[in-house]
Amino acid sequence: MVPSIKDQIATCGYAFVQDYRPEVDTLGVATELGVPLAPWEGGLIQKLVPRASAAPNTYSGIYGLDRFPFHTDLAHWRQPPRYLLLRCIKGFLDVPTLLIDGQTIVDTVTLDVLTRAIVKPRRPQNGAVPLLRLCEQVDNGHRVRWDEVFLKPASRVGEGASQQITTLLSEVDPRSIALANAGDTLLVDNWRMLHARSRVFEGRESRMIERVYLEALI
Repeated sequence: MVPSIKDQIATCGYAFVQDYRPEVDTLGVATELGVPLAPWEGGLIQKLVPRASAAPNTYSGIYGLDRFPFHTDLAHWRQPPRYLLLRCIKGFLDVPTLLIDGQTIVDTVTLDVLTRAIVKPRRPQNGAVPLLRLCEQVDNGHRVRWDEVFLKPASRVGEGASQQITTLLSEVDPRSIALANAGDTLLVDNWRMLHARSRVFEGRESRMIERVYLEALI
């Protein structure tokens, strides 16, 4: 029996399907698979296009066409989106999305340390700087957050855990998934998996991926 996309995500933390429902647009696919979430006004579907330069408070502004660091999306939010759906509009085999299972971090750093590791956003949000944990207990497990750019340690345990994670991420061999053709679809559990965009080589700047956040799967 072929496992369902939902089952694959529960088991592996992600599901990748090539040429998935090419006749349906990105929002249609997202609606079939889950409950879409607009993280900000007008942000229901985000078009991800490599840029050599951009606003300084963005990954493109900091890293340009180089590889992005591993992270969970919107890790500085109190409750980051649960899932992210990436759908290829135009892709290339040599610009893959990279994945690392956050369970590796939990197993290495330990759940006890991660749930005591306090971090904070790099900048205030609405005039305040909320304190967050690198890992939080949720109903059916735990939620890992990580972003070395937009989260900074706010405690001694947070400092130690962040150093351990940085070292671990430099040693782990990530899973590489190329959204190479239109319709290729990757669905990721953002509470479990860390992801990164690989380096964009010259001539690949036309890559376009559409992203939709989901608050739940159907």
